[in-house]
Amino acid sequence: MSRIVPAILTDNPEALETMVRQVETFTDYVQIDIMDGQFVPSSSITWQHLASIPFKFAWEAHLMIVNPEEHLAGFRQAGAQRIIFHYEATSSPREVISLARSYHLEVGLAVNPETPVSAILPLVGEVDSVLFLSVNPGFYGSEFIPGVLDKIVELNKLRPGVVTGIDGGAKESNIAEIAGTGVSYICVGSAIFRQLEPAASFRRLKTLAETG
Repeated sequence: MSRIVPAILTDNPEALETMVRQVETFTDYVQIDIMDGQFVPSSSITWQHLASIPFKFAWEAHLMIVNPEEHLAGFRQAGAQRIIFHYEATSSPREVISLARSYHLEVGLAVNPETPVSAILPLVGEVDSVLFLSVNPGFYGSEFIPGVLDKIVELNKLRPGVVTGIDGGAKESNIAEIAGTGVSYICVGSAIFRQLEPAASFRRLKTLAETG
């Protein structure tokens, strides 16, 4: 059964705190997106902003940034349980994995839509999760790329039991199809936070993912 994980993306510290206070009323696990304006065109809040906020839920940081190894200590200090870095953002993914482990962080590997499963397969056994981007990363509300669903099915066949996630473009009209791939969790941003009642939207998505 696919879990719905709210995804917070903002460049505004005040909006960040508002979203944190909203989401703590209806879930116990959240993904927070971090962008540096280099790996992706947009910029967002930083680990320093996160370090100043008391969290009532566990959270993972999705690092859409170059040189992710330079920021791991900060996210550990801010309270992240897991960091997810992009395969495409570093020439030394194993070094990032090793350093994250030294900080007692769980580690996830994120994969852009154009990267084939074969490229990441040697690393899958070394990380706690694999996150497939189903949009071109960097913006809320980007267009969903349905071909990414085939990559989830492919990885599940090659590595049964691996924790898989999908991030980008999930909404009420496609959440059942996404869940049908057997993906472990589905990150949802605008279909929760840009709705009039985020908690109600979360519950509807959860029901659709569970029942189709």
